[in-house]
Amino acid sequence: MALSVHVTAGVVGFGLRSWLHHRATGDNGYRFTPAAPGTPPWWSPTLSGAGLALGALGPLLVALGAAGPAGRPATAPVFCAGLAVAVAGYAGVFAAQQAMGRSWRIGVAMEERTALVTGGVFGLVRNPIYTSLLVGMAGVVVMVPGWLPLLAWALAFAGIELQVRTLEEPYLVRAHGAAYRGYTARVGRFLPGLGRAGVTPAGRR
Repeated sequence: MALSVHVTAGVVGFGLRSWLHHRATGDNGYRFTPAAPGTPPWWSPTLSGAGLALGALGPLLVALGAAGPAGRPATAPVFCAGLAVAVAGYAGVFAAQQAMGRSWRIGVAMEERTALVTGGVFGLVRNPIYTSLLVGMAGVVVMVPGWLPLLAWALAFAGIELQVRTLEEPYLVRAHGAAYRGYTARVGRFLPGLGRAGVTPAGRR
């Protein structure tokens, strides 16, 4: 079940969303720019890609009966709670992707400028797609607890942090200037109120 949820989320988030975007705009939404090995733009997709792949490997090993310490099914109540979290998180990924409309992209093209989306769920957090993805992966960790699912989550988180801080945010500042700076001052990066620009942990500007 955990494997099915994770794989289905990947098919929907990468495949179905790209197909819908292409049908609406004639563009698949993918933007991949080659990066020098060892640089942040290289590490971010490498780490997050490894995390997503390992996120499927843990449940697969459990399904094959070969997981060992890499993961094991949780008790029924805990498993059901994890399933609910995973489904809610992965559904949130697709909902946030849809909310971006024509501005949705996977990757960044520095020469391109799309509309800045700040309404709806983007008025709560600046990166709801990433937040929802990490929630969904956390649900899988609950369903199949073990070091491998935890490692998958940690790698995905590290890759997302690099992507947002070293690539996406600098690009958005260049593309939208004061409008984006004002947005970052109002809205948290991954959680409501947390990670706003110019706000200290104690809430002082």
